Amino acid sequence: MSSPFQLIAKITPKPEHMEDVRQNILAILGQTRAEPGCLKFNLLQGRDGDCFYLDEEWAGDEALAAHYAAPYIAPVFAKYEDWLAEPVEIHKMTPLA
Repeated sequence: MSSPFQLIAKITPKPEHMEDVRQNILAILGQTRAEPGCLKFNLLQGRDGDCFYLDEEWAGDEALAAHYAAPYIAPVFAKYEDWLAEPVEIHKMTPLA
């Protein structure tokens, strides 16, 4: 079993899809936060207003894999193919202090 870790995901929508992306992420917040391996899942918006960030913490790699496999996630990822200006940027991190 892997160790807990944090993750920051940068999501950059096309300008015409900012609200679509926001609403789709807001729609999955409750389900994601209820997953057994989810320790934190927060949505933030960049101050310049052109991207979103997910501030996440997972119990381990298995928990994140289960999240990605959840049936409510696939439709969101499918919409991203048309809605995003660039691929989601994901940074997995281990707390040091």
